[in-house]
Amino acid sequence: MASLFDPVTFGAVTCPNRIVMAPLTRARATREHVPTELMKTYYAQRAGAGLIITEATGISRQGLGWPYAPGLWTMEQVEAWKPVTEAVHEAGGRIFCQLWHMGRLVHPSFLDGEKPVSASATTAPNKAHTYDGRQPYEEARALALDEIPDILDDYARAAGHAIAAGFDGVQLHAANGYLIDQFLRDGSNHRDDDYGGPVENRIRLLRQATRAIADVVGPERTAVRLSPNGESQGVNDSDPEALFTAAAAVLDEIGIAFLELREPPLDGTFGKGEREPIAPAIRKVFHGPLVLNSDYSAARAEEALSEGVADAISFGRPFIANPDLPRRIESGAEWAKDDPSTWYSQGPEGYIDYPEAEAAAAA
Repeated sequence: MASLFDPVTFGAVTCPNRIVMAPLTRARATREHVPTELMKTYYAQRAGAGLIITEATGISRQGLGWPYAPGLWTMEQVEAWKPVTEAVHEAGGRIFCQLWHMGRLVHPSFLDGEKPVSASATTAPNKAHTYDGRQPYEEARALALDEIPDILDDYARAAGHAIAAGFDGVQLHAANGYLIDQFLRDGSNHRDDDYGGPVENRIRLLRQATRAIADVVGPERTAVRLSPNGESQGVNDSDPEALFTAAAAVLDEIGIAFLELREPPLDGTFGKGEREPIAPAIRKVFHGPLVLNSDYSAARAEEALSEGVADAISFGRPFIANPDLPRRIESGAEWAKDDPSTWYSQGPEGYIDYPEAEAAAAA
């Protein structure tokens, strides 16, 4: 069976190992959502991953409500991403861009006071990150049927921009309670039209967005992320196994490069699953490469690969403080601990100043 250091092919991209860097919001772009020089250094430092998936990247101003997060809807943003992808490639890496519409999780302060959009008129729990601190979410308005083609166009345009910026592919963010997930799950989708009600309707936007992206970049450069096994930012479903196996079967038909599943264990440290992972059921209907994520140690990752449960493992938070994570796993070196207070700060501290294992040991 496979190990973490065997190569793996994701559609058009062959990776030297099966250690994927998961998407991590880090808030180092400008206020206009333009990538910065710091981001070039950060991603190049982590090019030892078999594949990097970028932080979630906005497809439109309507869809982006996180301070200092990057976007891909303007040519200025495209040009600013180019040095990032070039630096990763020069360091021997491969990089996909994760495409993001936050739906109801966009605070109106990002929209000049307009309402955010979602599957239905619902309000997310807790508070949003804004440029003026944490503020309560406000009720979203339901997308009208005649607005959905514009959303699909935004996904397609951003995918084309990603390839123009030098990315090897893109990942559709359909997880964690954001727009696509808000349509998928019956806890947030109360529609009675072609996008609501039965599972086949609720997966319609996922299918259409994935096809819109694949039509531009090719299914072999298109990936998707789902989060099946519990509540996420107030979004949940009454029958997640039926929903997510149907979603995975549709993605299998499209022939995407890989499917990533974020499924925290029942005793997870950053989110807890409400039930055992749905990945085994998804494995039966999705025949492409399957990437699993959340709370994996090196030993647990190797076990998942050796048992054939997954084809690769994505690591998120460990990559924050361990830019050389694959080398640390291979050598058995200790993993450094990250500082959560710098996760979303704007400077180099806690971003590009974590040393590699050899430098840390010599200090």
